[in-house]
Amino acid sequence: MNQLSFADTEFTSKRRKTRKELFLARMNGLIPWQQLEAQIEPFYPKAGNGRRPYPLATMLRIHFMQNWYNMSDPAMEDALYEITSMRLFAGLS
Repeated sequence: MNQLSFADTEFTSKRRKTRKELFLARMNGLIPWQQLEAQIEPFYPKAGNGRRPYPLATMLRIHFMQNWYNMSDPAMEDALYEITSMRLFAGLS
């Protein structure tokens, strides 16, 4: 995961956890991320031509959140800007 910014560090140290934070923490522990990434990695775009792709781990977590919360690509992008718990789960700062 990425190094936390000051705002993200302050967010993670707050006392009460929201239902969304609790759900994402539970999913983080239940889903075998490394095994899924190993299955997808041979087919995932490599850096070279054009823009560098986001890390596979980040995109996989975003894909899962889109399905869990029934979000389109633009809605997920907005959520990542606005919702710190989702941003941290995806490994973005």
